[in-house]
Amino acid sequence: IMFFTFLLQVIWILAAFGDEHWTYEGPHGQHWPASFPECGGNAQSPINIETNSVTFDSDLPALRPHGYDQPGTEPLELHNNGHTVQLSLPPTLYLEGLPRKYVAVQLHLHWGERGSLMGSEHQINSKAAAAELHIVHYDSDSYNSVSEAVKSPQGLAVLGILIEVGETENPAYEHILSRLHEIRYKGQKTSVPPFSVKELLPPELAQFFRYNGSLTTPPCYQSVVWTVFSQKVQISVGQLEKLQETLLSREMEPAQVLEQTYRVPQPLNQRKVLASFNQDESPYTTGEMLSIGVGILVGSLCLVVVVYFIAKKIQKKKLEDEKSVGFTSVQATE
Repeated sequence: IMFFTFLLQVIWILAAFGDEHWTYEGPHGQHWPASFPECGGNAQSPINIETNSVTFDSDLPALRPHGYDQPGTEPLELHNNGHTVQLSLPPTLYLEGLPRKYVAVQLHLHWGERGSLMGSEHQINSKAAAAELHIVHYDSDSYNSVSEAVKSPQGLAVLGILIEVGETENPAYEHILSRLHEIRYKGQKTSVPPFSVKELLPPELAQFFRYNGSLTTPPCYQSVVWTVFSQKVQISVGQLEKLQETLLSREMEPAQVLEQTYRVPQPLNQRKVLASFNQDESPYTTGEMLSIGVGILVGSLCLVVVVYFIAKKIQKKKLEDEKSVGFTSVQATE
């Protein structure tokens, strides 16, 4: 009887916690619907955003992050949860420009395998970026906590920031990436001094895509209002390598590097993807347009000056030739 009771307890524990076990790769792969039925739903994330199929919506209000540049004085907790690196965020950070007020909870990253430049979850025109940052918020007007909101339609709002490789190191992302070695093993945590989370976002927040989707990890609840920015941010090659090579998905040796932490794009089905900007609009920001304009103006002025001096030189040569012809004619007459 004691053995039978013990066996029942073991079965109960496995039933209670077994659903926490899932992987991106390997034998369990991304066959998540078998254990998490909602992962097989018809409004899953991420998606491939086809820009020629999105709907421009001039009524989409601008997204306004509040408190992002002032995250307070308390340290932020950085955690290797075995699936990603996650940074806790204080409730002083929130979003406006959505149907309700959404308060920040955490941010985390998704990336590819070592050496890969394709590790983002969302794709634009079937092209993946090197990595992707997600900043998770919950509807604080309707719910008391994220655990209440996570199962409800539009209970969550997530910002998706696509990350590409550039030539210089990104100081904002270094706040996170420089501490990854402190949380190398699954379950480890460390503290990060508060910093301006706003610097993790792209400079141009007015251009984004919006759609209704899901969590991109089990249990895949279809409760997310997604905002994916059109403009990417950049980190250096060295920073991407830190992300791809530092963390382990195990609590101890043998080491298993935490990599390829992204879900493949899911069918769009009948959903509509909205865009806050016309696809015919310039892809450049106001600052970039100003720089381009100044460059064109300076280039045009330089061209005018060059043409002017060439014209002067030609005119001078012509006059010299005319004088030479006149002098020769006079000599011939004499």
